[in-house]
Amino acid sequence: MYKKTPDWVQCETCSEKATKSCLNCGTTYCETHLKPHMVAKRLKKHKLMDPVENLEDYICKKHERPLQFFCRDDQTCVCQFCTEGDHRGHNTVPVEEEYEEKKSQLKKTQREVQEIIQDREKMHKKFKATHALRETQKNQLKADIEDKFCLEKILPRLLEGMEEEQRAAERQAEGLIKDLQQEITEHQRRNSELEKISHTEDHLHLLQIYPTLCSPPHTRNWADVMGPHLSEEAVRRTASENEILFYKKLKTFLETLSKKAQIIAEIKQCGLHAVDVTLDPDSAHPSLILSADGKQVRHGDKRQNLPDNPERFDECICVLGKEGFSSGRFYYEVEVRGKTEWDLGVARESINRKGKITVSSQNGYWTVSLRNGKYKACAGPPVLLSLSMKPQKVGVFVDYEEGLVSFYDVENSSHIYSFTGQSLSEKLYPFFSTGLNDGGKNSAPLIISPVTNTLTS
Repeated sequence: MYKKTPDWVQCETCSEKATKSCLNCGTTYCETHLKPHMVAKRLKKHKLMDPVENLEDYICKKHERPLQFFCRDDQTCVCQFCTEGDHRGHNTVPVEEEYEEKKSQLKKTQREVQEIIQDREKMHKKFKATHALRETQKNQLKADIEDKFCLEKILPRLLEGMEEEQRAAERQAEGLIKDLQQEITEHQRRNSELEKISHTEDHLHLLQIYPTLCSPPHTRNWADVMGPHLSEEAVRRTASENEILFYKKLKTFLETLSKKAQIIAEIKQCGLHAVDVTLDPDSAHPSLILSADGKQVRHGDKRQNLPDNPERFDECICVLGKEGFSSGRFYYEVEVRGKTEWDLGVARESINRKGKITVSSQNGYWTVSLRNGKYKACAGPPVLLSLSMKPQKVGVFVDYEEGLVSFYDVENSSHIYSFTGQSLSEKLYPFFSTGLNDGGKNSAPLIISPVTNTLTS
């Protein structure tokens, strides 16, 4: 932006260093060849300036006369002939007069830029101080929490969530600090240019570049950017709020942990009543294929030629366990991994096994099912279940005298659903439905798994 006067400009008459340029002659002279301008009366009236290489820029291209005036209407430098021609009637002043005016305005602009730099540097320090305080508060909070709690498995999970929020705030602060530093650097560069140009005696050059020097710089409203949420007081307040939030999360986590421990204890207790369930081939729908040991069943996608005995389901894709229970407690587990449809539970001995059936507790079926990606308990009416995780192994527990049928997600140690207060008056059999094969999408079998009762938290 600022054009520095060359250290060396050669005299156009000889090879010596020039000392002045004459706008009237359009020539640059050394000290020796300049002497006629110092003594000759006519030449003393010529306009001299510091030597420049591009002297033609200081001469009117139309009239080949020195650009001695400045047209304030058109904001351009003109010669004497221009003021009597195209610029007649315009507000024109000698370049020296406009130079002094513009130089005064440049000084004012420079002071404004320096004030901006000081303001931005203060803001930069404030940003850095707030950023440092946030880091200190984070470390202090973490240390306080670690001092108060020795829960090795719990702390990392809760602290990670807290630290991620802190990291996001830190990234924002670091970005703002970087942007602010860049703006300070730009203002410092501009201040340096203004300082340099303020010392030039090249009137014409100053007037030519003045519009670019005094154009308002792009600045950001950092007071709005920082706002109350980035102040030191806000950081201190946030640290306190984070501690409260942490304790709330810890309380929720401990409550969840306690609930999970309770469910684990329930499943372990159920496991004490584990029974050996085997599938009854005489009850199986003709499309079902049972394993030789009676522990697995899948849909064969093809109806087998089997006798239509009274116990067999002839339309619904179901099968019962061989042994029924009419008292006490019993529990079994079934792997449903890889399946898109299934039904599990218990059914009373007198259920209808022919034609279409409606599976519900009123009709003697206490089951849960998976259909179209949704889980439901087949009560009356059906209850849609909201499960946080997809069960891979389901535990079924029955307390006959209490009228209780409960279902558990064994691997995730969670409760699925319970039928309570049921009137159980006849023998109950384990109930299974694989659902249709669905072109191989649901070809995985239901597998009756041995109950290991080795759950851990």
